[in-house]
Amino acid sequence: MKTALLITGIIGGLALGAPGAFAQEDTKAAVRVNGHTITAAEVKLAADDILPHLTDVPPKLRYAFIVEYLVERHLLAQVAVTEGVTDTKEYKDRLAFYQAKALRDAYFSAKIKPLISDAEIRKAYDAQAAKITPEKRARARHILVGTEKEAKDVVAKLDAGEKFEELAKKVSIDGSKEFGGDLGYFSAGEMVPEFSKAVFAMTNGEVSAPVKTDFGWHVIRLEDMKEQGAQPFEEVKPAIRQVLLRQAVQDKIVELRKTGDIEIIDPDLIKLQEETEKQRQKMLEQQEQDSTGGKSDKQN
Repeated sequence: MKTALLITGIIGGLALGAPGAFAQEDTKAAVRVNGHTITAAEVKLAADDILPHLTDVPPKLRYAFIVEYLVERHLLAQVAVTEGVTDTKEYKDRLAFYQAKALRDAYFSAKIKPLISDAEIRKAYDAQAAKITPEKRARARHILVGTEKEAKDVVAKLDAGEKFEELAKKVSIDGSKEFGGDLGYFSAGEMVPEFSKAVFAMTNGEVSAPVKTDFGWHVIRLEDMKEQGAQPFEEVKPAIRQVLLRQAVQDKIVELRKTGDIEIIDPDLIKLQEETEKQRQKMLEQQEQDSTGGKSDKQN
């Protein structure tokens, strides 16, 4: 269910970003540090870890940034070896931790990723796209004032040639005044009925007569009207792949938990898990009551 909802959100217009891969061949050398060659393959591995933290770094500079990060890492790693850090307990603990991470990541690449084919992604897209009903979305500007007289004055000034955007900045009492009254794209259900009724009856470029709502009096100009359904497949394909990969990982973990021997030892953690399970059961019971419309007292 969660996977389906995520995919529906993605193809319905949820903007998700995905970092681009580096184009170099895996064996191509990027730089050498005291005899150690940093290859494109190592750069890619580092990118997987740190690209999400480089949103403030311009895209064209990220490759150089990651290489410099690896240079500094190897300089410190090499001096750590010469100064005997490899014999310390902290190093051995960290090595065991990162070995498990490396195995997990390698298993993901070798065993989980191949499960999600282009055909699987397309199937998920088609299933959810079929559930999205295309709807009209309008882009409009408005000028909001307090009285009908003020609204009529606005219409008169517009008829006299004053620019809508400039007049909105001068007299509108709505927060959109800073943007020339621009409200962006919206569906009918996102606005109060009186406002939507006026907007969706207009043609592009048309300016409305004063429209009264609970917020005041509006003068509206329709900028654009379009019908929007599912996002194009190619635009959302990478994001759907990530959703399906996460679900595949969770399915595998559920399978492994059934056959695994997991013993909770920490008493505080045992208490916390018991409390969590009670809350989960409570939520499930509430969901069941909601789905049956409160029919649990039907005997009465």
